[in-house]
Amino acid sequence: MTENLTTHPFQPSHDPDKFHEECGVFGVYGSEDAAALTALGLHALQHRGQEAAGIVSYDGKRFHPHRAMGLVGDIFGNREVIETMPGDSAIGHNRYSTAGETVLRNVQPLYADYSFGGLALAHNGNLTNARKLRRELVQTGSLFQSTMDTEVIQHLIATSRETRLLDRFIAALRAIDGAYSLVALSRRKMIGARDPLGVRPLVLGQIGDAWILASETCALDIIGATYVRDIEPGELIVIDEDGLHSYKPSPPARKRLCIFEYIYFARPDSDVDGKNVYEARKSIGAELARESHIDADLVIPVPDSGVPAAIGYAAEAGIPFELGLIRNHYVGRTFIEPTDEIRHLGVRLKHNANRGQLAGKRVILVDDSIVRGTTSKKIVEMVRSAGAREVHVRISSPPTRGPCFYGIDTPEASQLLAANHEVDEIRKLIGADSLSYISIDGLYRAMGEAGRNNEAPQYCDACFSGDYPIALTDMEHADDVTQMSLLAELA
Repeated sequence: MTENLTTHPFQPSHDPDKFHEECGVFGVYGSEDAAALTALGLHALQHRGQEAAGIVSYDGKRFHPHRAMGLVGDIFGNREVIETMPGDSAIGHNRYSTAGETVLRNVQPLYADYSFGGLALAHNGNLTNARKLRRELVQTGSLFQSTMDTEVIQHLIATSRETRLLDRFIAALRAIDGAYSLVALSRRKMIGARDPLGVRPLVLGQIGDAWILASETCALDIIGATYVRDIEPGELIVIDEDGLHSYKPSPPARKRLCIFEYIYFARPDSDVDGKNVYEARKSIGAELARESHIDADLVIPVPDSGVPAAIGYAAEAGIPFELGLIRNHYVGRTFIEPTDEIRHLGVRLKHNANRGQLAGKRVILVDDSIVRGTTSKKIVEMVRSAGAREVHVRISSPPTRGPCFYGIDTPEASQLLAANHEVDEIRKLIGADSLSYISIDGLYRAMGEAGRNNEAPQYCDACFSGDYPIALTDMEHADDVTQMSLLAELA
């Protein structure tokens, strides 16, 4: 295993007022350029995790892992690194952790030698019974090397009494609860799996005779692969020299894809569950305008994630769209902040007001979410300082009132502004002239539904509705002090 155990200078530029996806996964089976294709796929999925990345390839005799801290281009941009990972199959992973140490032992894919041979495993999501399973495995002799819930799956496979790898994998899936997309690589197979509700996305593609698994379709596009289909909720895919095999180890369940994939997480050029993300965001913006428009001179987005919704809003409202905020795209690494006096200017590292467009204008500012409200307040102040006469904030998601336990980095409820304040109180706190969120029914209408079916919701929207569709086993058996740290321990 190629590992650099020295401290890496990279530190992710966490925005505390945004949610963050935890991970992206990618896999190739049947291409001589498997490692290079995987590096390109991870590059396309960089938005899903910026702390670390790893690839494991297999050449028919040996597995070749390489993992490091930092961005994909920094780790795998050197051809010499790719040449250390020969083989016609490979899997890769981008990491974004929720809390705790960002150290190499927590970087995926994880690799282990089993009685049946080597197996590499990469995981996007979160297991909600990981702590319970970990405790049981430790009591029966398992030794853990990381703090990730992914390693729980490794040990479940290792301790299974089944003989075949497929049966061991299925037994592990039946033991875990949570939201997940998995890719795994053995000597003879590449495996993909998606949780029974399909909360986390996973797609299947093909390039020539090679098969591809990826978190999003944008990762297929970068290598010129053809989209075949989404892996179905609860489906297990096995790809080997005989082709593609599909299994359904979980009983049928109603799909609950994370709706935040459309609002914020997925890249706008991806298709998720058959819907183009860019068009979905425009539709959300148009519905937001129908619900809460106010007279104004122009619509501006908080870039980049707010851009499609703002375009949709402006088109529906019939008022000009302008780039009133300009984003600096070169703040991937944490800027040196030597003093408290300088630190409060941090938001300006990422955004700056376009004064020529804003001065004297009544502005509608469109963003995708408000989490803690700190960034929103600074952006409103920035727009006002640039001369805007009025600032009306419109949010393309409903108020976020609860944390996510299914693979998204979210603060605890006490730090979520909407969990503790009414909309008008939030308006005053961020300094806006008016504030409106899209309604949850409006969000569903924008997605092509009649509204939210409260008896059978079409998406996972727990952070808005409090309707958690997967049992929170570890949380239900924890006290208030330790609840929020339990899942973070395994992130």
